[in-house]
Amino acid sequence: MPSPAASTHPGRRRRAGRWATGLAWAAGAALLAVVFLLYTQPDFVVMMADQVWSCF
Repeated sequence: MPSPAASTHPGRRRRAGRWATGLAWAAGAALLAVVFLLYTQPDFVVMMADQVWSCF
């Protein structure tokens, strides 16, 4: 009798890896887009500069 692990389809693991990689790329792109949009706001840039300057 074959074990349950032997009955799984070998391509399923590859597809799950591709899906996870695609999801990671999409999350990274969304994060970069949000950062870009925040830096187009002058008030945000001034606030960030004030916070960085207050560390010194």
